[in-house]
Parts: sequence; C-alpha cells; structure tokens
Amino acid sequence: MPAIVSEWLNILLRWTHIIAAIMWVGDSFLFMWMDRHLEKPSRPRDGDVTGELWMVHSGGFYEVVKRRTLSVGEIPERLHWFKWQAYTTWLSGIALLAVVYWFGGAVYLVDHSVSPLSAAQAVGLSAASLVAGWLLYDALWMSSLARRPGVAVAVSLLLLAGVAVGFTHAFSGRGAFLMTGAFLATIMAANVWRRIIPAQKQMMAATRAGKAADATLGARAKSRSTHNHYLTFPVVFCMLSNHFPSMYGHSQPAAVLLLFMTFGITFKYWMNFRGRTPQWILAAGVLSLLGLVGLTAPRPAGAVAGAGSVTTAVDYETARRVMERRCFTCHSLHPTNPSFPEPPSGVRFDEPERMVALAERIRVRAVETKTMPLGNLTGMTDEERDTLAAWIAAGAPGR
Repeated sequence: MPAIVSEWLNILLRWTHIIAAIMWVGDSFLFMWMDRHLEKPSRPRDGDVTGELWMVHSGGFYEVVKRRTLSVGEIPERLHWFKWQAYTTWLSGIALLAVVYWFGGAVYLVDHSVSPLSAAQAVGLSAASLVAGWLLYDALWMSSLARRPGVAVAVSLLLLAGVAVGFTHAFSGRGAFLMTGAFLATIMAANVWRRIIPAQKQMMAATRAGKAADATLGARAKSRSTHNHYLTFPVVFCMLSNHFPSMYGHSQPAAVLLLFMTFGITFKYWMNFRGRTPQWILAAGVLSLLGLVGLTAPRPAGAVAGAGSVTTAVDYETARRVMERRCFTCHSLHPTNPSFPEPPSGVRFDEPERMVALAERIRVRAVETKTMPLGNLTGMTDEERDTLAAWIAAGAPGR
C-alpha cells in the first residue's frame, strides 16, 4: 500500500473512530448518571413513570421523565435512538485493525519470540476470536445462568482473564493489548446491535400494535447496556496502550492487562456509587492500581536484557554496528523493510546526532521493554541489548 494512502487511511479512520467513541462512551456515562439520579415524580404523571430529573446546561433547563414502557398505542412523533455511535465506533475500529494490524504482513501483530504463528495464521486467529468471543459471551448471558447474575459475572470475568492471557501467548505484546480491546469492543457493539436495539424495537412494535409492551425486554437490554458501561475503561486503556511500551512491552503483559482491567472496572463502580461502594471493591481497585505501578516501575540495570553480560564501556562505533544490523532496516532515511516506505514515526538512527539524542528511547524500547525491533524481526540478541545498555550507561558518547 502506498505510504500516502496508508497515512490518509490512518488519519481519517482514527479521526472517525475517536469522535464516534467519545459520543458512544459519553452516551453511556450520561444515561447511567441519569438513571442513578432519578427521583420520585414530584406530581402525578401519565404512564409507567419510574422517575424524573431536572438538569441545567448551556443556559437552559431540562426536565427528564423516564418511563419503563409506553402506553398502549402511544407512538412518539419523534423518537431518538442511540445506536449509530456504537456502530460507527466499531466499524471504524475494525477498519483500523485491518489497516494497521492485519495488512502489511501483520508486523505489529506477530512476534516470533512469543509464538510461531505466521502472519496469515495471526490474522485468522485475530478475526476468529472476535466472532467466537461474542458467541460465547452471548450464549452465557442467554442461558439459565443469567438468572444468577453474580455467578454469570464471575464466570465472564474468568473467561475474560483467560482470553487476555491467551492473547499474550499468541500475539506480540502490542497486538495482545489491542486485541483484548477489540475483543471487548466487539462484544459491546454486538450487544447494541443484537440485544439492546432489537429489544427496544420489539417494545415499540407492541405499542404500535395496541398491545402492552413486555417490560422484561427493557430490563434485559438495560443489563447488556450496563455490561457495556463497565467495559469502557478497560477498552479505552487497551486502545491507548500502544503508546506506552512500559505497559505492552512488560515481561508479564497479562498481569499488566488484568491489573488495569480490575482497576478500570472497580473505578467505574466507585464513580457510579460514590459513598455506597463496598470497602472490598474499593480496596481491590486501589491495590490493583498500586500493583500495576509497582509492576511497571523501572527495573535495575542488571535485571534487563542479558543481566549485564557487557561490563566494559562501549563506544559509539560499537553501538552503531548493533543498530545498523538490527534497527536501520526501518529507522533510516531509506528503510529496506518493505513494510515501512518511510521511517516509522519519523524516527531515524542513521546519523550520529540522532542516535545520541534518542539514546533514552533506545534504552526504553530496545533494552528495558524489548519492544524494538518490532517483533524482533531482525533478531537482536540479549548480548546486543546489553551492548546498547553499556553504551547508554557510559553517557551515550558520539563518535
């Protein structure tokens, strides 16, 4: 794919994806907030009213009245549906997944130091897992187990933990984090498409037919909407994680994923029920965050790469030879890696001044987190990583 075409696809898809996601997540937060702040009707109201709410915003006052169902035959002249935000977010996200992670040899998805999957196998597993994830989740919550929500939630979380661990053993660290987010986002979007909107349409169809709508349909739709609500923080973290190699490049990426998902879900619960959050949930959230901070804290120099096998000072020329063999294929003025017609993110090391100036980035990516070279395509060894570490420890001298 020509570089300019890839760049424009990335720009437009990311722009669309971010805006749609803001709208979808914002809707989720707003409606959950309104449900929590509904009060008993201040005066007699027509219909199956469950509560009312007054709000002030943008110079005006809004009166919100929530009904569980509509009266028989009552059809609003204009009814606003909230679905396209979800669909647009998912469709643009899948397009981005294809452009960035599936096309171009799946260079961001495959890491042969993690698993022997070929690019085609990795892409196939990636796509199949999204479909399988929704089918398994939906089957669980459509089964009799859903009548015991506490048990169903526990089973769901255990399955999610298993999926996250499995992804970290199949894909690159970056790919595993992104796939966990895509896995959850697919479930969320399918909830809207297959369960929430159809339930609301069935209720409207009954109203049009002059029949009483089944309120249990709305209750089940609300349950799926609540699931989506609690998954928003973990999904957003997974989608942003590719900017943070200390997270996806950690030697225990599954632990990082699970700790943050625990924190994200418990923090959202605390936001929803401030002042009423059980102490054990609050403690779980705080401990998971502290555990994550401790886990990703910088490690001593001897604890990374090859445990400090290079103990003598390393000069620029020695470090450059390592970089030339392992890094210049992508990060040079004219990359030889066909997947990158331009140096990724504009990062180049083929000039002494650039290599010295970016020594700290080299330390983080090549020495500490080992997230570069990408998927270790060029086969950088631990001894070579130690060589770079020794050069940096000596002050990253130039030639």
